[in-house]
Amino acid sequence: MILIVGSTGFLGNDICRRLIEGGKSVRAFVRRTSDPSKIERLKTMGAEIVYGDLRDRASLDAACAGVDAVISTATTTASRQPGDSIEATDRDGQLSLVAAAKKASVSRFIYVSYSRNIDSNGEPSPLTAAKRNVEDAVCASGMAFTILRPSCFMEVWLSPALGFDFPNGKATLYGSGQSKVSWISLGDVAEFAVQSLDNPAAQNAMLELGGPEALSPLAAVKIFEDVSGKQFELSDVPVAALQAQQAAATDSLQQSFSALMLSIAAGDSIEMRDVLQQFPIQLTSVKGYAMRVSKP
Repeated sequence: MILIVGSTGFLGNDICRRLIEGGKSVRAFVRRTSDPSKIERLKTMGAEIVYGDLRDRASLDAACAGVDAVISTATTTASRQPGDSIEATDRDGQLSLVAAAKKASVSRFIYVSYSRNIDSNGEPSPLTAAKRNVEDAVCASGMAFTILRPSCFMEVWLSPALGFDFPNGKATLYGSGQSKVSWISLGDVAEFAVQSLDNPAAQNAMLELGGPEALSPLAAVKIFEDVSGKQFELSDVPVAALQAQQAAATDSLQQSFSALMLSIAAGDSIEMRDVLQQFPIQLTSVKGYAMRVSKP
């Protein structure tokens, strides 16, 4: 039995689907306040549903009982609910999950973190600090572990939600837009998580993950222009403005989003040659993503 924490998110849901299609038994950890349609989708896939909350240790103990492996993708940045915070959910909640898994004698723990390069001005953001705290706990737990450290998800950062409004031919650039980023697809990270269960190369490993090539945001814009036939209207947020935004932020989530934007402005290039020799995954390119989402 494999427990997926974060199963109603895009990444967690895709991991559930891939595991079930591969004949694995999946237990999906969901909140009672989660979108009912997402829970129903998991049930339709064939997942066993268990209700709980990362902030409720008793529910974590129950969810981990009889489980062979845990895959955690949960983060408050994707679907913030009342009482959520980086400290309560991404740090303390995940640390409780690690402790519950260890107590239940779970043999393997796979944790989705962030690229080592995702930082701002050399100082960790609250979210990055929380991720590193959880990484340390996973590594020290005694369970076999895999830490996945993906770069920026193209479906998130190259989407209208964060200013890359390709349907309307507009894009907001953070900084100059010239620093290269190894944009990676959510689906590819899901596949790495699935393969990490059985691949010896993932045993007690930290894997830095990026896409097939590092491209600047301006290069990504050019790809979308070529695919869509639209000339993009560009705007930019200077680094100084992002730094001021971070300094003025009133909570850790706002501080962390500013830090993530600063990290894109600085660039996040990851060499994947060695990893791909051990994991037979055909990575999604930005052009492939553009062709998929730009269909009329």
